[in-house]
Amino acid sequence: MLGTIKEIIDNTVTIDLTIDLTKQTNLLNLHVIFEDGETKIVGEIVNSTKTTLKINIVGEIKGNVFLPGISAKPSFRSSVRIVNMAELALILGPNEPTREDVTLGYSNIYQNYKINVNVNAFFSNHFAILGNSGAGKSFSVSRIFQNIFADPKKSPVGANVIMFDAYGEYTRALGSIDQVNPNIHYKTYTTNPNPSDPTSDILNIPLWLLGVDDLALLLNVTTPNQLPIIEKALSLVTILTGDDPEVIKYKNDIIARAVLDILLSGHGSTKIRDQVIAVLTKFNTKDLSLDAKIVQPGYVRTFKQCLYIDKTGKLMEMELVVNFVKQFIMEDLNVLDRPQKLIAYTLKDLETAMDFALISEGILKSDKVYDYANVLSVRLHSLANSPSHVFFDSNVYISRDTYLDQLFTNALGAKCQIVNFNISYIEDRMAKVITKIISKLIFDTAVSNEARGSVPYHIVIEEAHRYVQKDTDIEILGYNIFDRITKEGRKYGVLLGLITQRPSELSDTAISQCSNFIILRTLHPKDLNYIKEMVPSISLEVANQLKNLKPGNCIAFGSAFKVPINMYFEKANPEPLSNNVDITNIWYKNS
Repeated sequence: MLGTIKEIIDNTVTIDLTIDLTKQTNLLNLHVIFEDGETKIVGEIVNSTKTTLKINIVGEIKGNVFLPGISAKPSFRSSVRIVNMAELALILGPNEPTREDVTLGYSNIYQNYKINVNVNAFFSNHFAILGNSGAGKSFSVSRIFQNIFADPKKSPVGANVIMFDAYGEYTRALGSIDQVNPNIHYKTYTTNPNPSDPTSDILNIPLWLLGVDDLALLLNVTTPNQLPIIEKALSLVTILTGDDPEVIKYKNDIIARAVLDILLSGHGSTKIRDQVIAVLTKFNTKDLSLDAKIVQPGYVRTFKQCLYIDKTGKLMEMELVVNFVKQFIMEDLNVLDRPQKLIAYTLKDLETAMDFALISEGILKSDKVYDYANVLSVRLHSLANSPSHVFFDSNVYISRDTYLDQLFTNALGAKCQIVNFNISYIEDRMAKVITKIISKLIFDTAVSNEARGSVPYHIVIEEAHRYVQKDTDIEILGYNIFDRITKEGRKYGVLLGLITQRPSELSDTAISQCSNFIILRTLHPKDLNYIKEMVPSISLEVANQLKNLKPGNCIAFGSAFKVPINMYFEKANPEPLSNNVDITNIWYKNS
């Protein structure tokens, strides 16, 4: 017996001690049982003086089950004692993991007590790992996945973990996992166009796997009015890729329709001539160009020569030019009616299709429309000529399913359970776009799977505040892929893991849909307030502890935990590549 109940106010019970605390170990944060016959109310000691304890009620034990929450309060006649080990196992989970459990770390309150969580309870939900820089997030994440994958007797060979590694930290921690557990394989992709590590493949996403929404992100679309241009370019790219006679015929049709539209526009002759010359300067074939020969009885002139304006300000050969252009128009066949080919194409090919999409829509006639449409062509041109083009240009056609199979297969043909995308070599905007595109690709694949949820994917995003943000995607596309995954992904087996030092910069929707939280030391007032407001079921006592946690220590709570747990992680072995720079040795190396 610890003592007798003095008062019960709301959720807090005060007891007068009947034991001498000076002869006891620290009781703070230990769990106690208020026992009255068959009734067992569970509380946690939150404050103490030499003569009194304040205890918050956290749940009730009925039969052999712990029920978290406040469904009953103790009677004043209840005896008060510290929980025994059997009761503690009901509250914190078993000390030794079963086949359905994974060890996260160790309790800070109960010495050497392992914190094991049910795999389904934690990993079938979205989760977040939060904490300041230096609080131990990378070490904690490494330790968690080492615990999951390192046991040869319990190998999760069906796992599909995709990590977006903002700093290239995790390969050192997880890259040799197969040496510990030969059933598990790790693969890494790099965004370094000239990788120094021969074991890393250069990231490549076949361009034809990207839809309108993906290209809108890639080209930084700023208005929904730009989307039809992208859609038109995608419909043309497979038709206009290559240089065979049929492709030339379709190009001639598009050019001819654009030129004819200008010729019959009713504008002044000078404007008509200038616009026609502008179109044929940029878009032309060997048959239809400014140098194309127009043959008439007794003479031959070039197309450009036929655009001569006489002294009265009229195009002398308007009828001749119109008839010449009309012969290239396929009246009985719309270019877009042609079946789409399953072919590989590059950014250069898409750039050509984009340009033809612009002229086929008559955009050159409208300065206002041309401005917002042409910017897409400029951005696409810049991307096609930048080092980043290697991430999207491929030469051999493969389907989406084949691409994903290859993504999770190593050079020896073995299934890889962990795939790491090292996105540390590119600027944030491109890293965000790539993260979104691959996440959408995985989500779309999972949605299309008839056996819903039979192939789970875990998308783990380091520095998530840089990528999972309150973007303008909803205004442009109608959705944000990460918000969509957090709202719909669980039923399709697509789960998100958010790792961040600035939770206040995350998308509100994404963080609010997380069911499990591991929160390390957090100091920024804005982030602390955000956690209190956005994270469900966090008490004031728990929030106050976050500022004083040691590196590697955390408060874990959520659907996988019956009560908030103060715990620590064992040191990752091997460690991730996230150590601070050694200033002392660098500064004084010659001393």
